[in-house]
Amino acid sequence: MAYATVAELTAFLDDHEPAGASRLLDRASRDIDRLLLCAVYDPDDADVQAALKAATLEQVAYQLEQGNANGIRHGMQAGVPTGSSAGAVDLSRGQSVGGNTSGLPLIGDQAFAVLQAARFSFQGPMPR
Repeated sequence: MAYATVAELTAFLDDHEPAGASRLLDRASRDIDRLLLCAVYDPDDADVQAALKAATLEQVAYQLEQGNANGIRHGMQAGVPTGSSAGAVDLSRGQSVGGNTSGLPLIGDQAFAVLQAARFSFQGPMPR
């Protein structure tokens, strides 16, 4: 479930609703969840909910700014050749549609800053 609504995203993007807005919000929310994997917080707290919503909206804006219109990281993995051949067999693989954003951070700076300001520590579990 997304931390923000399509209406909130549309307002955040100056009354522009991107194609697949609901899907973008779901994927951005999962990106935020990945960052908070070991965080302990009260999901019913209004300040926490506001931070999660703001971070999600910033994450969608970041993905769109990078040309990642579907919210999925694009590009080829590092070290993977674009083509190869063996005798009469020739294999090639082009970049995925949407541009290569694989070298960019998963989380945008603004989304990270929102969560930092909300005092999420981004630390893993600590041994006792």
